[in-house]
Amino acid sequence: MTSLGQYNTLRIIKTVDFGLYLQGDDSEEILLPRRYVTPQMHIGDNLEVFLYLDQDERIVATTERPIATVGQFAYLECSWTNQYGAFLNWGIQMKDLFCPFREQRRHMEKGRRYMVYIKLDEESYRLMASAKIERYLIPATADSLPHSTPVDILIWQKTELGYKCIVENSYQGLIYDNQIFQPLQNGDRLTAYVDHIRQDGKIDITLQQTGHKHTLDFAEKLLRHLYENDGKCNLGDHSPAEDIQKTFNVSKKTYKKAVGDLYRRQLIHITEDGISLTE
Repeated sequence: MTSLGQYNTLRIIKTVDFGLYLQGDDSEEILLPRRYVTPQMHIGDNLEVFLYLDQDERIVATTERPIATVGQFAYLECSWTNQYGAFLNWGIQMKDLFCPFREQRRHMEKGRRYMVYIKLDEESYRLMASAKIERYLIPATADSLPHSTPVDILIWQKTELGYKCIVENSYQGLIYDNQIFQPLQNGDRLTAYVDHIRQDGKIDITLQQTGHKHTLDFAEKLLRHLYENDGKCNLGDHSPAEDIQKTFNVSKKTYKKAVGDLYRRQLIHITEDGISLTE
């Protein structure tokens, strides 16, 4: 079954001057325009293509890969607007993605970027974008996402508390400001970790793995740093958290736990100026 707005594997059945025809559903022939045809394509071959509607609302295939497909979120730039809505660049050269006014949170402007959800409109059978993100997110449960589970996130927007993010293309998450130790921008895609799932089904996210294993991992990194820097590090209990973050990209809490682990293993001395390797 062919799926509009998705990747499909279709068989080449005919060559014409203006491209190739691929086998769709119920003997439907779908055009792959000539600009996408290569000498390696032959009748009988199977091709993975993306399907969309052209200006005449005919299904067309392309070998281009859009930034996102139906059912996914993406941070897209507005290419142009008209009296009906906005058109977003989603990586298909011949087809911008339409976002009607009714699906916008505020009127989109050319050159600005927006977080949207890509969907197939049930009434018109057209591909379109919606900026009403919350409508397409579902509550998370602790059973499906236990503490410290690694997850893929898409940075959504800055708030007073931190950054909203979309977790596993399904859930709403938040990274608190005091958990951020690297530059973030809307549209960034990262691997992060589940810290806590709230009663409303939203997820507190951390960019660093929590727990004992994370402490041990960083302790080994700190130990290597000491060996590579004459056995000394001038960061200690009284050092600003910003200095620790700048040097190691971890929180002061993580740093202190790693120092404690190395000290208990009698690998370091703790001094007023920081830490040093034992002799």
